[in-house]
Amino acid sequence: MKLNELTAISPVDGRYRKKTEQLDIYFSEFALFKYRVRVEIEYFLALVNLGLKELKNFPKDKIKDVKKITSGFNLKKAQRIKEIEKTTNHDIKATEYFIKEEFDKLKLGEYKEFIHFGLTSQDINNTAIPLSHKDFVNDILYPQFLSLKGQILELANKWKNMPMLAHTHGQPASPTKLGKEFKVFAERLDNQLQLLKDVVFYAKFGGAIGNFNAHYVAYPEVDWIKFADGFIYSLGLKRLHYTTQIEHYDGMAHIFDTVKRLNNILLDLSRDVWIYISMNYFKQKIIKGEVGSSAMPHKVNPIDFENAEGNIGVANALFEHLSAKLPVSRLQRDLSDSTVLRNIGVPYAHTIIAIASLKKGLAKLKINEEAIKRDLMDNWSVVAEAIQTILRKIGYPKPYEALKELTRKNEKIDREKIIAFIDSLKIKNDLKEELRSITPFNYTGKTE
Repeated sequence: MKLNELTAISPVDGRYRKKTEQLDIYFSEFALFKYRVRVEIEYFLALVNLGLKELKNFPKDKIKDVKKITSGFNLKKAQRIKEIEKTTNHDIKATEYFIKEEFDKLKLGEYKEFIHFGLTSQDINNTAIPLSHKDFVNDILYPQFLSLKGQILELANKWKNMPMLAHTHGQPASPTKLGKEFKVFAERLDNQLQLLKDVVFYAKFGGAIGNFNAHYVAYPEVDWIKFADGFIYSLGLKRLHYTTQIEHYDGMAHIFDTVKRLNNILLDLSRDVWIYISMNYFKQKIIKGEVGSSAMPHKVNPIDFENAEGNIGVANALFEHLSAKLPVSRLQRDLSDSTVLRNIGVPYAHTIIAIASLKKGLAKLKINEEAIKRDLMDNWSVVAEAIQTILRKIGYPKPYEALKELTRKNEKIDREKIIAFIDSLKIKNDLKEELRSITPFNYTGKTE
């Protein structure tokens, strides 16, 4: 069958295609080819600027045309690389031969042996992939997380004065503010996003085993280390100095682990909102035409939060594998990293799907003040902490134990029982009045 959204094996290219197609220009096979071509071309031009004797006569008016090999790269050109690969059975060599063909078209054949000069495949891969990775994180991932954080903050500010019963261990606990609980997630995201913003994208660029053997044997007078450092820096990356044939991927693992932590925060948020919906603290805006159950017409399910949870699970499982596998390679290299690297777009696609689902779900939330207030009214026992704390302050004997005896009976504690307890205390009347003013609605503390 012809590949389309209905025949794709992976849902990121099928069912969720509309949410993930923006990743094509970073992680598809076409994107990999384009970034490889870009690195090869930029490297060639850097050699021209280096002033090697054999490149001194390179016509400067052709530089623009050479750059167009990258800027004009399209699906037809990518297909040509695939055709060459049928013969070479090596995609990087196919890329090199493709660029040489383009040089022949430009009548630059005499210079084409300086394409891929002194390099090994991984100099290209371990520069092209970090480059596409960096572009994706900066262009798509970071802004998406930032946008979601902004949406969470909007809800936090909207509900900042709404008292709500907290639950620790699934049991009623000291009251809080609904807005503050959303700010918890905003602050957590903010901390991890700062780490994501500060990550360094590393490249390996040093020849067959990382020592510039071929470069130095051809041009021993050139400072190739300085040249490579400058070249990689010009691409917005940092060059690793001590490598095998491949980069060691420790920096990439750090990025995966950072995104995994961000995803865990979203997972926590998804589950909490799901529970709030099940407690009836939130209702969801009804979308005309949507069906919650094929059998039960009344249902409005929290599917957006469930979708986010499922996609985060898949993403994080893959991130864990990537960060554990990639930094491990036998001696100066084995090929197990190659096929794994082709999958780094997959967990990112699931992450983007999860973010989109969360944003959609959060936009549908409607606060149910009646249910939230009813829960507070039904749990007057939570003011026990406040009462015993004030009694401790004045030196009242065994206040914790007295409140424990009152509240841990198998009976409902309402306002009347709390007032009766306060009235029974042998304390001054003005202090009793102070204690009577404490309610589940105003015993919410302060965070800012």
